[in-house]
Amino acid sequence: MTKSSDWIDVEKKYYAQTVRRQPVVLVKGEGTRAWDADGKEYLDFVAGWAVNQLGHCHPAVTKAIADQAATLMQVSNQFYSVPQLQLAETLVENSALDLVFFGNSGAEANEGAMKLARRYGKLNLDGAYEIITALNSFHGRTMGTLAATGQPHYQENFTPLQPGFVHVDYNDVEAIMNATTDKTAAVMIEPVQGEAGVVIPADDYLKRVRDWCDEKGVLLILDEVQTGMGRLGSLFGYQEYGIEPDVMTLAKGLGYGVPIGAFMSKEHCMALVPGDHGSTFGGNMLTTAAAYAGTKFLIDNDIPAKTKEMEPYLLGRLNDLRGRFSFISEVRGKGLLAAMDFESEISPQVLTAANEAGILLNAPRPTTIRFMPPLTITKEEIDQGMERLGNALATI
Repeated sequence: MTKSSDWIDVEKKYYAQTVRRQPVVLVKGEGTRAWDADGKEYLDFVAGWAVNQLGHCHPAVTKAIADQAATLMQVSNQFYSVPQLQLAETLVENSALDLVFFGNSGAEANEGAMKLARRYGKLNLDGAYEIITALNSFHGRTMGTLAATGQPHYQENFTPLQPGFVHVDYNDVEAIMNATTDKTAAVMIEPVQGEAGVVIPADDYLKRVRDWCDEKGVLLILDEVQTGMGRLGSLFGYQEYGIEPDVMTLAKGLGYGVPIGAFMSKEHCMALVPGDHGSTFGGNMLTTAAAYAGTKFLIDNDIPAKTKEMEPYLLGRLNDLRGRFSFISEVRGKGLLAAMDFESEISPQVLTAANEAGILLNAPRPTTIRFMPPLTITKEEIDQGMERLGNALATI
């Protein structure tokens, strides 16, 4: 069995049909490029949904995985782990947060942050438990994070939802103010809404939310699962807006291809104590060795700064395409997280044409495609990608 079509048949027979896949069976990757089971080459502007910050199979990460796999992979959090502590030290020393807990995914990270907020409210805010989140936000698909997510179409098949969440318009500080009561323990928002189609807030939005949380004594949780680890042009998204969160969640790019999640907090609000939270695989040696190696490379080589430098180039090339095709209504982005909007619901057709042209893209909305390439992408690769995308758009 070697052809893509054969593997697609296997998937249909054996795998739960919960994902709308593109008909591409990827078997190999290197840097910004990936190849399918039929030998076709693609430029990857999806990067595992903003996971592969250093591209596919970066040597620093693959070496760390191989070395650790041949040494010791898993001992549980009953014991100390050197790679886990190396990663913890690196994240804390390069952020405004003081403590970290590792899980296995972004949803787990957000669950941990929400538990922390509940416990903090019980101890410090007379039992306050509600968390204000934004409409069109995305925080995960577990039952808790599903309730936090501000998108009814994800929720309607799984009611009744976990109580304790209040949803307000994104980029609207007054809406947060009006929703805040004596039951409010925290506000949880994304610095940029990625899954919603790369929704970028006003420059002063996060600063004003931070000021409001300080005034009311409630926690500010930033979901940086997609925006963290250099994606917006700084190591963490909050650094782009001149604020510091009380709690921050990470995943995706933190693993450079391996599954990991984390929530970090200021020391004053770490309300969790032994027995309150845990994970069998969270922070295991294999994943933290990979994450430490990737993060060290990211920081040592100032990849976030290079991402910021690449932002105007990518947006410029996307706007070149907007000038060519009248059905493109808007281009926007921050760092190497960008979106292209269409006048009508043609995203599915664009993805099909893009696959054929040899560029992998993501469509978070019927009228929007999203670009989240490796942070190591070159101008030449962007040029090649935009040429392929232009060829695809010409067929629509």
